[in-house]
Amino acid sequence: MSKSFKGRVVLSGEVSGKATVSRQAFNTSGSYFENMFAGRTDAAPCTDAANKELYGKDLSGAILCIPTTVGSTMGGMCLMGMKAIGVGPQALLFSKPIDTLAAAGVLMSDIWKDARIVTVDMLGDEFLETVQMGDPIAIHEDGTVEVG
Repeated sequence: MSKSFKGRVVLSGEVSGKATVSRQAFNTSGSYFENMFAGRTDAAPCTDAANKELYGKDLSGAILCIPTTVGSTMGGMCLMGMKAIGVGPQALLFSKPIDTLAAAGVLMSDIWKDARIVTVDMLGDEFLETVQMGDPIAIHEDGTVEVG
């Protein structure tokens, strides 16, 4: 049985795939460390050992379902850079309002690299309580997200 959630559209688009879920704040710099500094372009393994849900999982092309992002001021550049080299997320789905680090990254990626990361925020706590790793996700232009 699928469940729908309505959020605020930050960057619109139609995307479907499988959920990659973390119920803790996503450390953008820490998660993409290997890609940033080792130049890896074949995959994007999560290198944030503090994130037990995602550590070691391939984040390439992910639909990330997270509450917010944290990390250094490089966080936005990480999102843009990963998308530009082909291993960035397809979409970011936030239970809370988008933070400045993520907002900068998705806008820079879209404007400077013409590489859209579909982004919807304010999906609510129930969204993150409902969505599970690997669940089918469909994102619609109007900010509706279907889980299941």
